Amino acid sequence: MLAVTADDLPSGAGPAGPPSADPDRPLAVLVNPTAGRARHSGRLPDVLDRLATAGRPLRLLDAATPEQALARCRAAVADGIAGLVAVGGDGTVHQALQAVAGTGVPFGPVPAGTGNDFAADTGFPTDPLAAADTIAAALRDGRTSPVDLARMTTADSNVRWFGAVLAAGFDAVVNERANRMRWPRGPRRYDIAIMIELARLRPRRYRLVLDGTERYVDAVLVAVGNCASYGGGMRMCPAADPTDGLLDVVVVGPVSRTTLVRVKPRLYSGTHVTHPMVRTHRAATVELAADGIVGYADGERAGPLPVTVTAVPAAARLLR
Repeated sequence: MLAVTADDLPSGAGPAGPPSADPDRPLAVLVNPTAGRARHSGRLPDVLDRLATAGRPLRLLDAATPEQALARCRAAVADGIAGLVAVGGDGTVHQALQAVAGTGVPFGPVPAGTGNDFAADTGFPTDPLAAADTIAAALRDGRTSPVDLARMTTADSNVRWFGAVLAAGFDAVVNERANRMRWPRGPRRYDIAIMIELARLRPRRYRLVLDGTERYVDAVLVAVGNCASYGGGMRMCPAADPTDGLLDVVVVGPVSRTTLVRVKPRLYSGTHVTHPMVRTHRAATVELAADGIVGYADGERAGPLPVTVTAVPAAARLLR
């Protein structure tokens, strides 16, 4: 029988300990009903039924804004839960990861968004019902697997975690412009933003420090990956492994508009890294600075550069 309780959680609850075997501790489920343009919203009852087979009461965490999602996830973790599940895309997963990182509370993503890169790159089924089955089985069996996360610290000492990729070049500039636009709505807004920023394309000077070794590079695109993919299957950092304790850095040098447009389709196969103007690096800690760039982590606005990104081994435990 499916049991869903309201998330009226105490604001002063203490920190969560390791996952408990107490069968009364609930599985918290963060739901973004608008993810993926709501194409999976009708499947939510079935997803919840599959999760309920873990034998735990379910606590549904609905939120109207990312800020609410983050607050409710953190409150649930502090209250003491058996695990946290995010039903949505990478943005929903991103908010949930802020709450579970470093806590030992198990986490499972149910891919139901436009981009489901973290779920796919960490081995979860692409079908929401199959992913829910995987999570429920892992919780029943007491089985989790460790995965690295990237910890990003800004110049004002704010800390944010991400699971997939930090975009800090042309792609981030496009996102920033699109998010400022009030018209048109939907995907066309990004198409227009791309055209505008292509017309304005110019290389920027980046300061890049890899495990203490400083270099300056001129580039139109820089990405830091804990996982391989972002943007719904673009393998920007194709060799990234979220279990190796390292970050992959991809730098696209000062290419022309025509070259950038020609290289972009190769992102889906990851073969762009063979282009002579593309350089790849690997490091445990990456310092990244450039003027006029706002970074986007897991597709979410993360703040302006400079930032320091550190790979944190086994920062999360996945229900799979």
